[in-house]
Amino acid sequence: MKVPVKVDGEEEFTMSYQHDLIINSGELVKIIGSVKTSSKDRLDKIFVDKFLLAKLTGRDIPHVAIFLNDVQRKGKTPKQYGVSATFLPGHFKGYTVKLNPLDGVYYFDIRPNMITENILKDHIKTFDHFLFKELWGLIKREAVVAKVVSNESGTSQIHTT
Repeated sequence: MKVPVKVDGEEEFTMSYQHDLIINSGELVKIIGSVKTSSKDRLDKIFVDKFLLAKLTGRDIPHVAIFLNDVQRKGKTPKQYGVSATFLPGHFKGYTVKLNPLDGVYYFDIRPNMITENILKDHIKTFDHFLFKELWGLIKREAVVAKVVSNESGTSQIHTT
């Protein structure tokens, strides 16, 4: 989608803003999300995306992150093959505390430290928690944050209200 960038109240240009998941209620944007296979090298972007969109639109559009798994292959020989975790808890905590917390972070394969460590256990849940508990609360938010308008070429543009 395209996000208008305004300078002194005038639209100067639009910026392409790509996401894996946009949940609308009618034409109103309710949730923006990122769906990733791993948090490695991707976690930072999700936090910055939320921050930047809020700055560009002047609105707090809920951002969620969904991780399908958080491992990568390791080992160079068959005897060494395996997987290792890629989640960086320090990065997650730093962005959550010092930049802006996401409105939800959900894992299919939640790591043990995500259940026991402060900050992590408060901000990271399993994917079923998103589907059955939090999704509906985010959609029902009263605030109208933005709406998506499609043009004739099929490109969507976000408009704040």
